[in-house]
Amino acid sequence: MVNNADLRDKVIRKVLPRVQTPAQYLGGELNSVVKDTSQVCGHLCLCTPDTYAIGMSNHGLQVLYDTMNRRTSWACERVFAPGRDMEAELRHWNLPLYSLETFTPLYRFDVIGFSLQYELSYTNVLTVLDLGRIPLLAEERDLNDPLVIAGGPCAQNPEPMSCFIDLFVIGDGEELLPAVCNAWLEARQTSQSRRDALAKMARQLPHVYVPSLYHAEVQPSTGLMAVCPAEPGIPDVISPAVLADLDGFPLPTAPIVPFVEIVQDRIAMEIMRGCPWRCRFCQSTTIKRPLRYRRVETLVAAAEEAYRNTGTNEIALLSLSSSDYPQFAELITRLREVFAPRHVAISVPSLRVNEQLRVLTQMLTPDRHSGLTLAPEVALDDMRVQIGKRIRNEDLIDGCREAFRSGFDRVKLYFLCGLPGEREADLAGIVELAQEISGLGRSILGRPATVVANVSNFVPKPHTPYQWHPMQTREYFTKAHQFLRQRCRMRSVQIKCHPVESSLLEGIMTRGDRRMGQAILEAWRRGARFDGWAEQFNPQIWWDVFDDLELPVEETLHRPWSPEARLPWDHVSIRQGRGYLERERDRAWRDLAALNR
Repeated sequence: MVNNADLRDKVIRKVLPRVQTPAQYLGGELNSVVKDTSQVCGHLCLCTPDTYAIGMSNHGLQVLYDTMNRRTSWACERVFAPGRDMEAELRHWNLPLYSLETFTPLYRFDVIGFSLQYELSYTNVLTVLDLGRIPLLAEERDLNDPLVIAGGPCAQNPEPMSCFIDLFVIGDGEELLPAVCNAWLEARQTSQSRRDALAKMARQLPHVYVPSLYHAEVQPSTGLMAVCPAEPGIPDVISPAVLADLDGFPLPTAPIVPFVEIVQDRIAMEIMRGCPWRCRFCQSTTIKRPLRYRRVETLVAAAEEAYRNTGTNEIALLSLSSSDYPQFAELITRLREVFAPRHVAISVPSLRVNEQLRVLTQMLTPDRHSGLTLAPEVALDDMRVQIGKRIRNEDLIDGCREAFRSGFDRVKLYFLCGLPGEREADLAGIVELAQEISGLGRSILGRPATVVANVSNFVPKPHTPYQWHPMQTREYFTKAHQFLRQRCRMRSVQIKCHPVESSLLEGIMTRGDRRMGQAILEAWRRGARFDGWAEQFNPQIWWDVFDDLELPVEETLHRPWSPEARLPWDHVSIRQGRGYLERERDRAWRDLAALNR
């Protein structure tokens, strides 16, 4: 058995001198928590299966790390997906992947918890498990192996990863994660087999899904698999956990300060959870309900404490739609009073485009950041009616005008391509709107404003009113991107289109059934890693695997499904229920018909 101290010594002497950015594998950062594991009941390792720079930018990781380490009975540590060079070195020296806090090999933990934020990180989960010397397939683990759990947005369709994960946590994790961890320790002590322990947890705990206790059958209406319980007492449908008292749950006020540069190096404050709007394309608006707020006093006090504990010079106000926070003006005013003298910037990544935008941009100051980020999603007002995005171009233009007057000189816009009912006029409108906003800067700034239009390819996600719709084809997206680039005539406007191959793979993974686990395993064996990174993504690996395994790619991506069809994720519910999605789908069809008249 590997000794932690010996492992640390070998890693530092033999491995880290041969990899890029070695500090990301070293641990010991300010505010990281190191406990004596002999004095706790349980040992948990959290993992965002991406690089350290991405994982350490994940606010949810900081929240759950703080939540578990507040408990005297648990020690919580971290691990991230190692880069290809680090993976190669660990394999060369026959060393296991370890936690950052204590260099504990992963197989020695009681629980390994994955945060699945993005479907293209799935193969990284396998790398972490394999290097951590944990059997890849859930069915090959016994009572002595760690419990492998997962949560996050991708758990809304857990089936593609169901053969690797023992238990999925559905919904908010702040209260559910400790309950799951404690239940595992008890079930493991009182069970004769791993399956018996998992069955006890599935029957006792709401909001958890144990894939091994369900069987899957192909549905003739879709060609895809749907699941149902294989044992009595196992729930047919898993409801999401909801943290009712958001304000009463403590924010992490001593977040870990990384040694190396990360993507979002800032103090993150979640000011509210949920969204008051009903955009039909958006999965977050359905899975994050109900709407809950934190008080201004809570946020200001937490921000001050976090600043004292980190010295970070930016505070980000996080939510799905921050400017819909009821006391937004008061919050911004209070934070600026406290932090402006300290030269700490206040950033709001998710401003809503409405009649208040012109006022809000006057309240914000560019500080070190002279860019404004907005998400109009589509460029024409009539199309927004169909997708449920109740905003107007008039408010967007007025808000940008006031932003330029307040000192901003760049605007980043987010659009979707390939929505149901999309017309050539909708694509042309993206370029025209971006150019109009850029042109506003000439009279105010003395030059055209810089505008970046980021165009994502629409993926119909589970638990949205568009889940029954097919995704557009490779050919459609390729032609649409060419149209957008050719139509742009201003140097100050940049059109950035998301890679088509990445979007298609995302669509397969988010809409796929249990058979996709075979493809994930085989693609990983053929070298797929960090598929979310353009420079590392090799789509041909995946298309070859799908062909070799004869998996139903066409049915998954491009075939519409009837409203009565059982879908691969129907055993996971949202708070509003499937009936809400059906009603919104019908309204969308009526709006689409009106759009085409």
